[in-house]
Amino acid sequence: MEEYLFVIDYQNDFVDGALGFPGAETLDGPIARRVRQYGPGRVFFTRDTHGGDYLSTREGRHLPAVHCVKGSAGWELFGETAVALHEVGAQGIDKESFGIDITDPAVAAALPERADRIELCGLVSNICVISNAAVLQSRYPQAQIVVDARLTGSFDPVLNEKTLDVLQGLQVEVLGR
Repeated sequence: MEEYLFVIDYQNDFVDGALGFPGAETLDGPIARRVRQYGPGRVFFTRDTHGGDYLSTREGRHLPAVHCVKGSAGWELFGETAVALHEVGAQGIDKESFGIDITDPAVAAALPERADRIELCGLVSNICVISNAAVLQSRYPQAQIVVDARLTGSFDPVLNEKTLDVLQGLQVEVLGR
């Protein structure tokens, strides 16, 4: 069975930086443990990646908080999760929007050819986690897509719960509720 873990945007700016929120740091140990459970060859991570022109982009006009500028401290992966991702040789995918661009030849080449089960964790549930769940569901229509509620979060707890409901409506298996 081909099983993979995707750690979504667990970066400094989403934990304790420009868009950080209380509680995001508590996910660090549990996500790092999950990364190590999957081990080498089974883990991917995304990095929200912006340039100096962020505020002039569509996203920047709607969310005018400069964050995850490539090469900045806020763009780097956070804490023990960063260490675990390095230990297992996780494959990184930089993305300029909420979801990965599976039409980009470099991204397509980095993704596994097939998948039976894909688990997602990381931040932010109601923006990038849900977007990547939908993208990966489209790329792997027969795969079981899973999100563990204990390994994701949002700056808005009510919106986080609503997002988990929407994920279930999209036939994503939500664990840990």
